[in-house]
Parts: sequence; C-alpha cells; structure tokens
Amino acid sequence: MSTLASFSRAQKAAAILVAMGKPSASKLLKFFKQEELKALIEAARLLKTIPQNELEDIVAEFEAEFTEGAGLLDSGDKMDTILTETLSQEEMDAIMGVQKDDTVADAPPPVWPQLEKIAPERLGAFLSSEHPQTASMVLSKLGPQAAANVLLTLDKGVRSEIIKRMVSLSAIPDAAVKIIEDQIRARVLVETSTKDTSAGHSRVANLLNELDKSKLEEVMSDLAEAGTPDLEAIRARLFAFEDIEMLTQKARVTLFDGISAEIVTLSLRDAPPQLIECILSAIGARSRRMIEAELGMGSEGIPVEEIQRARKSIATTAIRLAGEGAFELPSSNKDAA
Repeated sequence: MSTLASFSRAQKAAAILVAMGKPSASKLLKFFKQEELKALIEAARLLKTIPQNELEDIVAEFEAEFTEGAGLLDSGDKMDTILTETLSQEEMDAIMGVQKDDTVADAPPPVWPQLEKIAPERLGAFLSSEHPQTASMVLSKLGPQAAANVLLTLDKGVRSEIIKRMVSLSAIPDAAVKIIEDQIRARVLVETSTKDTSAGHSRVANLLNELDKSKLEEVMSDLAEAGTPDLEAIRARLFAFEDIEMLTQKARVTLFDGISAEIVTLSLRDAPPQLIECILSAIGARSRRMIEAELGMGSEGIPVEEIQRARKSIATTAIRLAGEGAFELPSSNKDAA
C-alpha cells in the first residue's frame, strides 16, 4: 500500500528538492521564506526510503519533469547537506530557532592570571587577613615567581604557617575553589579594575618625559595649580637625563652597562662638570679614558639636536630598566622616604 497519501505537502517538497540534487536545490532554496525552510527541514527528517514509483507520483503531482535518481535514502541527511552548504550557520540557526549557548562567552575570565598582575604587597595584604588554609590555596594557584613575591611581603609567622599548609595541601573541591574565586573577583579584582589607574599614569608620564627639563617643570606646575589628581603618581614615573645624579651608584652602573660609549660621549657634550663626573664614575676605566679624550676635543660642529637625542635615549633606557625592576627612579625613592 502506497504511503504517498500520508505525506504532507512539506514532505513532498523536501523529497523533490533532495531528488533534484544540491546544485539545483541550492538555487531554489534562496526563494523560500524562513518559515518554509524550517518546515522543509523538519519534513525531510521524517522521510525514510521512498520507492521510485512513489517519487514519480510526487513529481507528477507537482507537474515537474524529474527523471533522475532512484529511491531516496536518508533524505534528512541529504537535506541537511544541501542546506548547510547553501546557508550560513547563522541562517541555519535562525531558521531552526537554535539559541546559541552563551554560557562560555559570558563566563568571567580566569582569576589566577589576573591575580598575578597585582602588586605582591597588595595581594599579600589581602591574604594576611584570610585563613592560612585559604591563603595557601590561593598561592598554590599562582606561578612560582608570583607566589614567592607575595610570600616575601608577609610576616614571618604568617609566611611559615602558609608554607606549612601548602606542603600538605590536598585536592580542593571545585565548589570550594569557586567560592574563593568569587571572593577574589568581588574583593580584589573589582577593586583593582576600578581603582588602578597606573596605565593612565604611564601614558601621561610618557608624554611628559618627552619634554625638556625646564618645560617639564612648567607643565607640572600648571597641572598642580589645576588640581590634577594623582600628580605624585605621575611624578614618580618622570625621569630626565639630569636626574641621573640622583640615582644610586649601583643603579648608574646598571644603566650605563648596556649603553655604547658613543651615546654616552654625545650625551655629555656641554654637560655640567658634576654630572659628567657622576656618569663617568659608573663606567669602566678604559671606556672612561676614551670618553674623556673625546670630550677634551670640544663640541664644536656637533648639532644640539643630536646631543639632546642621546640624552633622551639614556633617560628612556633608565625608565625602561626601572619598569623592569632593575632599580628605582629617584622620584620613587623620594616617595618611599
């Protein structure tokens, strides 16, 4: 007994489209409305094997002349292939009413990489007020260097207790980890994101560091009169060539260790004698003799712009090294005092 009578119009249309093959069916699909496409997909998934004679009846019913292809197998899969190779994934999702799972996209970023970016003193202050077991769990999630830096900020007693618990720390239930992560987001990371303006300080300082010393002081004075917030934090990131005198001897040696003698010589042209001696004292004896000999020949014919460029290069190097933790800038030392 023929099952043709039980086919819906959507099933018959789906059968014909599958019989037509992908190239022809793809052209036709573009003319269907979204509701019609959805009905075709659902209908095709209900189709099973269709005998040739019934397919011919369907074709005749639609007054089409399709003579190729025997009985249809796995019509639903073939319809899916035609659709997926014709329509984009977004169009397919819209037709089928598929809701994208935004769980992963909406999930907050991992806590631990963010925590490693926080100043060790700040994280240490937070952990010192927590139970040692909690502190040990948090530090166990950080990289070795980051965890060590935080431990060094803690009192010896607290530090010893945390280390002892880290040694015997066993697997922590996921539920407990999630609670701690949520607390860190709420009490540490949120506060950091709202209060940490260090990036802004650095941007302003980078601009100001391009100014000459006299112009810099003028601008800083104007900013102070205007009531610019966090001015001291900005000042702590400022450094000029003339400030080298305020660096420690160890910091000066570190600074000039990687700077060529040519740059040093150029920067010292027409510099005050006290600054020259300060810099030369941080340089090896052989390089010092070479530089002194060059300086003794005078600065005639050397463009002022080249001298300023060399000095700016040395100041920039000092700022970079200070940012890498090689030493502290003199303004930072003043703040600490």
